Amino acid sequence: MCGIAGIVERDLAHPVDQDGFRRMVQPLHHRGPDDEGLHVGPGVGLGMRRLSIIDVEGGQQPFSNEDGTIHLVANGEIYNHLELRSELEARGHRFRSRSDIEVLVHGYEAFGVEILGRLRGMFAFALWDEGARRLFCGRDRAGEKPFYYSQTPERLLFGSEIKALLTRPEVSRQVDLEALDQFLTYEYVLTPRTIFSEIRALPPAHYLLYERGAVRVERYWDAGSIEVRPWGEREAAEALRDALGRAVAGQMMSDVPLGAFLSGGIDSSAIVSLMVEAAGQGDRVKTFSMGFEAASYNELPYAREVATRFGTDHHEGMVEPDLLALFDRLVTHFDQPFGDVSLFPTYLVSQVAREHVTVALSGDGGDELFAGYDAYEAESLARQVALVVPDVALPLLSSVAALLPPSEKKKGLVNKLRRFTLGLATAPSEIAHYRWMTFLDVGLKRRLYTPAFQDALLQSDVYAPIRRHLRGAHTDDLLNRQLYADLQVYLNDDILVKVDRMSMATSLETRAPFLDVDVMELAFSMPGSLKLRQGQRKHVLKSALKDQLPDSILTRGKEGFSIPMKQWLRSDWAPLMRELLASERVERRGWLEPALVTRMMEEHLAGRENHAHQLFCFMVLERWAQSCLD
Repeated sequence: MCGIAGIVERDLAHPVDQDGFRRMVQPLHHRGPDDEGLHVGPGVGLGMRRLSIIDVEGGQQPFSNEDGTIHLVANGEIYNHLELRSELEARGHRFRSRSDIEVLVHGYEAFGVEILGRLRGMFAFALWDEGARRLFCGRDRAGEKPFYYSQTPERLLFGSEIKALLTRPEVSRQVDLEALDQFLTYEYVLTPRTIFSEIRALPPAHYLLYERGAVRVERYWDAGSIEVRPWGEREAAEALRDALGRAVAGQMMSDVPLGAFLSGGIDSSAIVSLMVEAAGQGDRVKTFSMGFEAASYNELPYAREVATRFGTDHHEGMVEPDLLALFDRLVTHFDQPFGDVSLFPTYLVSQVAREHVTVALSGDGGDELFAGYDAYEAESLARQVALVVPDVALPLLSSVAALLPPSEKKKGLVNKLRRFTLGLATAPSEIAHYRWMTFLDVGLKRRLYTPAFQDALLQSDVYAPIRRHLRGAHTDDLLNRQLYADLQVYLNDDILVKVDRMSMATSLETRAPFLDVDVMELAFSMPGSLKLRQGQRKHVLKSALKDQLPDSILTRGKEGFSIPMKQWLRSDWAPLMRELLASERVERRGWLEPALVTRMMEEHLAGRENHAHQLFCFMVLERWAQSCLD
């Protein structure tokens, strides 16, 4: 695992500013505290920080080919590197290390950009081909590893995190107002945008070529092209159990200590059970969990049950409201506004894990492949409601539900009813389940956004990316189209961003076996009816694991890795909220109406409404602006 950064001059006769280049690499130290490697040639600089996982002694980067005409830096792991290495050695290629990453150099020599189709892994890399005078960069299929770039008239700049690009004076910090609207709507910015107008994210399953001063971005794999097959339930469950088992075993490769996150949910429990099976009679698998004082948020009893069942070496931590001390450090670490409050427990469980291991497997991806979220069930229910309730009645229905006082529970029936009816009444039906995955409706935006901000958005459509991705899967299966959209958006821009940044902030590598290419392709070959059946989410996954996991884990509902932010904003966090959202601060930014922000604060503090999602995002936005704009 590493952090990478680089420069390619448009005019290769122009020498790279080596001091400026080193300043790009330095902010990525947390991603790779073990080593630094640089290659500087005519018009090109490639740099990396290394977290040593495979071939600790001999795997230093950058890697070069035998005649020194190809140079590479990469972040991630190639799980099938031994198979590729054997094939490449048979073709006459000579390796200098045991590193999995070195296969990218020789694989490119043998197959060109087609090497991407042969890789099983999580990765973001940059390869300079001196003979072709071409930069070739690629990102893994699901987007586990990040890659950002900025093209100026003079050069292309890239890095694993935006902070590397912000060291460069030629990269503008002008705010992309469409990206800001995305953040306030979804709690994150959607790829390929970033909050900065001149910085872009390379999408998952894409590669980038930079030649003769021009950037070209192309897709090399697409889950949406997988054809749905007429699976029988038993056959599908057996295939899934086998594919996931192979993925877990393959991702346990490591020359350093390895463990797993364990929430007590189906996905992480499945990964742990398969790790124990793959480990055999060797060392006990180490597992790590995070708990909460608030009972409806605390999943430790379920995690302990799984840990006991499989005899793991289990470690726990507790999340407390004094997380306030982490607010500044963590929300600015993302380099752009990011409002998913589960960033805090993700950081803390990574911190606990890093005391014992360098690599942790997670259950990320299971919800997006097998329909684990409430929103899928909500969309199914909404289609039934639409048959009996006319559209004109929906606002009234929502207004009646809004009269019910919000519950202090994490979810609760009242909270679910309010959320469901609000989504029905305020969001367009063509964005499907994203009606319940957005947090600012059009009506609120008209009151909340300043006239100048609204004017800047006249030609934009914040829902357009969702509609595009819902059409991106070449199938009539509605649920699979929803899952495809989540693979492209929610998983890539929220879940994987959160896990990558917060784990790497502690110098911990995370791996997600559900995002193995075989598992993803298998999932998208299954009809939605195998995933959501009679209100039961993850139906086929539960069938695959029925002999693997206890019934108490298989039958419990989805909780999510969240924190009681709505309560904390009324107590420990209230002074910080008032400070960051003071009227003069909000007015100075020029994006939001100060009076409405103040009213939302007062309603939340009084317990009349739950505005925690919006208020936390406003707080994040202000603190980010102080850090990156002021």
